[in-house]
Amino acid sequence: MHTLTRQELSILKRLNTPEKIQRYIDEDISYNKEKDGETCRSPRRVLRDMTGHCFEGGLLAVAALRVNGHPPLVVDLEADRTKDDDHILAVFKQNGGWGAIGKSNYAGLRFREPVYRTVRELTMSYFEHYYNLKGDKTLRRFSQPLNLSRFDSMGWMTAEEDLWALNDAFFTIRHWPLLTPRMERSLTKVDRRLYEAGKTGMVV
Repeated sequence: MHTLTRQELSILKRLNTPEKIQRYIDEDISYNKEKDGETCRSPRRVLRDMTGHCFEGGLLAVAALRVNGHPPLVVDLEADRTKDDDHILAVFKQNGGWGAIGKSNYAGLRFREPVYRTVRELTMSYFEHYYNLKGDKTLRRFSQPLNLSRFDSMGWMTAEEDLWALNDAFFTIRHWPLLTPRMERSLTKVDRRLYEAGKTGMVV
């Protein structure tokens, strides 16, 4: 599939449930401490380097879902860009519910069981966990699932060059707001205990 090697396919095929994929990107793929703007590795390169940040880990999760029969779907969570970075989720549907896999330095921005009726509902489960180091709650918008098969012509699963064109595509797709302006103005800081819990295992 998309010129993946036999070894690459073997690794991804072993990750035959969303839970196994999440465990693999949490435990086997180290968190890439470089800023998202410095590298944009394909799943092949993430497997080779055994490191990835949010975007790179998300692409590896999507590739593993695809190899195991799921469509390659990604949802972009858009933050207030004056305060925080965006986050991508590899999403899947199972038994009528939406779930997600994510690579993050924050504990609360990773796996979600497939129990959410809509993508918006799934997205809102991340709201209280989406905060910056100042404790500001920063999640603002979300995209509908983007099927990465649209980008097969660039060989996104195996490319040796950085995938900036794919990264840039997330700035062009439609996003829906989660908050009204009045809601946004009245937000409080994240609870201190949740703040500390979310930083468990953080790579600095």
